[in-house]
Amino acid sequence: MHALRRPLPYREYNVALILIAVNFFVFFVTNVRPQMLTYLAMNPVLVLRGGYFWTPFTYMFVHANMNHVLFNMLGLFFFGTQVERRIGSLEFLAFYLVTGLLAGLFSLAVYWYTGGYMVFLLGASGAIFATLLAFATFFPGAYIYLFFVLPVKAPYLVIGYTVLELFNSVAGRGGNVAHFTHLAGFVFAFLYLFARLQINPIQVFLNSRRY
Repeated sequence: MHALRRPLPYREYNVALILIAVNFFVFFVTNVRPQMLTYLAMNPVLVLRGGYFWTPFTYMFVHANMNHVLFNMLGLFFFGTQVERRIGSLEFLAFYLVTGLLAGLFSLAVYWYTGGYMVFLLGASGAIFATLLAFATFFPGAYIYLFFVLPVKAPYLVIGYTVLELFNSVAGRGGNVAHFTHLAGFVFAFLYLFARLQINPIQVFLNSRRY
């Protein structure tokens, strides 16, 4: 337990910006060579029967189209840079990659046991949703402008997204959107913050109602 909570040295390397650059680079490569999607996106059959064991990690760097990558990278820019400044670049990199990987592994299990054998999971959304929860935890008084117009307090936005994703998951709505991956991002972000950084996001959210 002590090793799990051992702090990483605080450094500032602009990791969020580096991750954004990597995502756009991979997007460019996969547009030039679309066959690369098969090797980077996560498909349950290819992972468990084809030996593509790296894809529960690499899926988070692959995106379907410009809107997909742009929306995710805007989230990483607005929320990730702030979280990185708060906890340091090394901790943020660990947080981002661990939550993204665990969201991918969880999605792999869900797709396999529900018969989603033809699904190709791609996109940084799991890690981005994790980053959003971390942002709301560290900055519970911050307001996020939904659709750039409607101000919503960060914890309320997380709660709203959670309810929406749960509803869409149960109702089977949303087309190609990986709602379970989004929810997994929230769950694993909570576990990371609670187990490693000894912060309880639920308690923070409850306390934020006083202000």
